[in-house]
Amino acid sequence: MKNPAKWLLGAALLIALLVLPFLFKNYRVFQFNLVLVYAIAVLGLNILTGYNGQISLGHGAFFAVGAYAAAILMDRVGMPYWATLPFAAVICFIVGWLMGFPALRLGGHYLALATYAFALAVPQLLKYKKIEGLTGGVQGIVLAKPEPPISFRFLDQPFSADRWLYVFTLAVAALMFLLAWNLLRGRIGRALIAIRDHPIAATAMGVNLPFYKSMAFGVSAAYTGVAGALGAICVAFVSPDSFTVFLSITFLVGVVVGGLASIPGAIFGAIFIQFVPNVAEEISKSAPWAIYGVVLIGLMYLMPTGVIGLLKTLWGKFRPAPAAKGLTL
Repeated sequence: MKNPAKWLLGAALLIALLVLPFLFKNYRVFQFNLVLVYAIAVLGLNILTGYNGQISLGHGAFFAVGAYAAAILMDRVGMPYWATLPFAAVICFIVGWLMGFPALRLGGHYLALATYAFALAVPQLLKYKKIEGLTGGVQGIVLAKPEPPISFRFLDQPFSADRWLYVFTLAVAALMFLLAWNLLRGRIGRALIAIRDHPIAATAMGVNLPFYKSMAFGVSAAYTGVAGALGAICVAFVSPDSFTVFLSITFLVGVVVGGLASIPGAIFGAIFIQFVPNVAEEISKSAPWAIYGVVLIGLMYLMPTGVIGLLKTLWGKFRPAPAAKGLTL
């Protein structure tokens, strides 16, 4: 077996992640579930923005589409919760692919404004009276959290619905991160980065610009749609007011904080999204968003390349120097 230390470290990390939900109460486990959900959404946006250079302020809309796709299939059709994820991914991929066509003619802040308009429109469309029988209108759709397939106690904690959803969401997140790693380290990833860095040179080298830019939008939207479906399952409720424009901006903040063009950076971005607003509210009940803004400005000053950029810098400074090879005569 090659690199047994890496295998042992991976096994220890997996065991730690599986034991983690039994060390906390249900509400904290619910927050961990949302961290995994947001990590998938931030990773999806990072594929588009970090790797392909297209700025989107509309991924909250894709999150809403995925959430409503899962909620409608579960509540109206009676589909199992786990079976809704592929449908949410396909629906959001199609919507994202269609959104990718305007992106061929738009760029920079023009594309950001177009996606911003999309994020504004989707919550209003979900309230439209002609389809409120399907979407629930302003009242939304209330779901039931899935029960765990087995029942047991560990560390004096029951295997509750939130703990089961943690295991399920962790498995889905691991799969999505693995797929992204395989996608971005190969020819497609190199093409996306080439388009981001110099689109004219990429076209001259034979990169199909329309195909890859549309594909980036589609794949990014599919990731966010899966995250939205998981979010609907974990929260057990969807409503149009849950998917405001602020959600789209929050995802972009997560991308920047974690680190652009970084797959593991999505995890740090998701942790920031979930926990920093709560910490800010605990510090100041009257002005929590002022504290949030100060923390965000401080992080951008201290870590202009995100958490992953800081970790790479520290690793480069403190890692042991390679031993010099002696000359043989």
